[in-house]
Amino acid sequence: MDAFASVTELSIALADKKISSRELTDLYLDRITKIDPSLNSHLTVAADSARVAADAIDARRATGEKLHALAGIPFGVKDAITTAGVRATGAAKILDNYIPTHDATVIARLRAAGGVMIGKHNCDTFGHGASNENSMYGPANNPWDVSRVAGGSSGGSGAAVAAGLQPYAIGEDTGGSVRAPAAFCGVSGLKVSYGRNSRFGAMPMASSLDTVGVFGQTVADIALVMQTIAGHDPLDPTSAVAPVPNYTHALEKTVQGLRIGVPAEFFSDDLDPAIRASVESALEVFQNAGAQLIPVTLPHIQYAIATYYILVPCEDSSNMARYDGIRYGVRASRPDLFETYAASRTEGLPNEVKRRIMIGTFALSHGYYEAYYLRAQKARTLICQDFANAFEKVDVMISPTMPEIAFKKGEKTTDPLKMYLADVFTGSASLAGLSALSVPCGFSQNMPIGMQIIAPRLAEDIALHAGHIYQKNSDWHTRHPAV
Repeated sequence: MDAFASVTELSIALADKKISSRELTDLYLDRITKIDPSLNSHLTVAADSARVAADAIDARRATGEKLHALAGIPFGVKDAITTAGVRATGAAKILDNYIPTHDATVIARLRAAGGVMIGKHNCDTFGHGASNENSMYGPANNPWDVSRVAGGSSGGSGAAVAAGLQPYAIGEDTGGSVRAPAAFCGVSGLKVSYGRNSRFGAMPMASSLDTVGVFGQTVADIALVMQTIAGHDPLDPTSAVAPVPNYTHALEKTVQGLRIGVPAEFFSDDLDPAIRASVESALEVFQNAGAQLIPVTLPHIQYAIATYYILVPCEDSSNMARYDGIRYGVRASRPDLFETYAASRTEGLPNEVKRRIMIGTFALSHGYYEAYYLRAQKARTLICQDFANAFEKVDVMISPTMPEIAFKKGEKTTDPLKMYLADVFTGSASLAGLSALSVPCGFSQNMPIGMQIIAPRLAEDIALHAGHIYQKNSDWHTRHPAV
């Protein structure tokens, strides 16, 4: 069986008994053993439990039971998402020994469907980063060029899917953490609208922006997974009480009349010419297929990065307080309580997490709250209104996913501001709580380029439809690294 086969192809092969779930699981476990030492995409490999789960599915299939389309198909999970009985570190040393007693809701839904959880993926610690270089277990490497970053924060997930170590993966996206690795590694990645998927069991970074999303070889793969995990969850009061569309049926709608907005602010003169050319070629593909291109403007988008990097550290400042070395995780041995707290956090959290905690605490402090946090919230409201105004004229908007191809490891680590600017195209959709999909649309210097398709809130079906239309009329998503 081809390790790069789509989820649909694997589902058919399993149903037709051309391959068993155990054989498929062993295929991917073998690839992890051989390939992952050069990628560092996995922090934990759940080989034994995966084989047990695969054998159970094969036994049920042997009885003639009709199974879910995802039954028997292995998948991986960002390590900042809890998995019952399997270590979940969030890529932080302070949780090095943490084994959750519960599944995140999205993982529980996949397991109930018969999905085989095969491993936990490397990431920037608790989602703090755009390159996966803030992992306390070393960076995940890009399978197209291991000297380059895989993107962050869900870099291990993007690298694992791109390298054919799993057919799909579950990641998190707060400001680009699914879309950036998808673009840098040449796979498809969906950031869902705020509230579309349950966040229960996802380690929080910025609670008003965090979302749980999906990586896949194809947009159709993502649609199939979304059909299983999307929807309201009583355990997450922020999850939307809203109908879940039929994502797989939505893929095949006609493209005739689809209105695609082209935001001028995302195509400025300083955009990398190779990325501009790839995205503009993709827009021509849509136009030739029958879509309509409409110029739009987002006048307050220029404030998105500044707004994002005030609001996120402020929420960090609150969320990171739970990691104290007392209730769970690794505890430093010190003579008194204060020193235990201080040492546990000093040893267990990386510098980027500490930086954001300090920035957020400062921005929320007396005398600075109004100057920073309150103004950032007002700017966020204006950015949301810009998108709302634009979506009165268009169905989706298209932009580059990232302003550059995957950069060399170490290239930006000494300049946090340069690293933060990697989110220039992704952060605004997160601030507005919108759905956004990244799909491969070209190459530069033998590295993938991603295109971002932004849709209104809870309109993942529209973004997936547009992405599927593009993939039916292009072949960039069929190219894989020579690992």
